[in-house]
Amino acid sequence: MSTAPPAPPIAFDPLPYQERLDARALDAIDLVVIHCTELPDLAMARRFGEEVLYETSHTGNSGHFYIDRDGSVHQYVALDRIAHHVRGHNTRAVGIELVNRGRYPDWLAASHQAMDEAYTPAQIDALIALLRWLEVELPSLRTIAGHEDLDTTQVRATDDPDVLVYRKRDPGPLFPWERVMAAVGLVRVP
Repeated sequence: MSTAPPAPPIAFDPLPYQERLDARALDAIDLVVIHCTELPDLAMARRFGEEVLYETSHTGNSGHFYIDRDGSVHQYVALDRIAHHVRGHNTRAVGIELVNRGRYPDWLAASHQAMDEAYTPAQIDALIALLRWLEVELPSLRTIAGHEDLDTTQVRATDDPDVLVYRKRDPGPLFPWERVMAAVGLVRVP
C-alpha cells in the first residue's frame, strides 16, 4: 500500500483581495498551468500580484503558487478561489509561477524575446513535489500545460510594430518538460 506524498512546505500568504476572487469547488480543477513570473524576484512578483487591475471585482492577476529560485513554495491564492493567470482556463486551473526573469523588462520587444535564465534544480524539485501533492489533493486533476500552450496570441512588438511577438512564452524553452512529465501522472495539453 503506497502512501500519499507529504505536502511540500508551503508559506501561505494570501493576497489582500483573495476573498473577492470567485469561489469554486475543488473537483472542478482538472488542469495545472506552469508559468514563469518574467520578473527579477519574488518580491516584485508579489507586488504585481497585489495590483488591482479589475475595477468591478477589485482583484488582479496572480497564480496560486509561486516557487522561488531557492525552491521555497509560496501560496498567494487558496485552491478554492479562481485566480486570474491564464485567459479562458482560470475556472478549472491551478496556476504555478516559477520565479524567472524571462523577457523582463522588455517583454514584448522583438529584440528581447530570448528566455535564457535556466530554472534552478531546487525550483524543479519543489515543483515536482508540489505537483505530486496536488495530484492527491485534487482527484480531478489530470492535465498540465505551459502558459504558452494555452495563450498563443501574437501582438505587435513594442520596438517594431511590423513584427508580431507572442504575448506569452512562459515557461519558455528552458523549462525541463521531460523531467517533470516523467515524475508526475499528469498528461500534457498540447
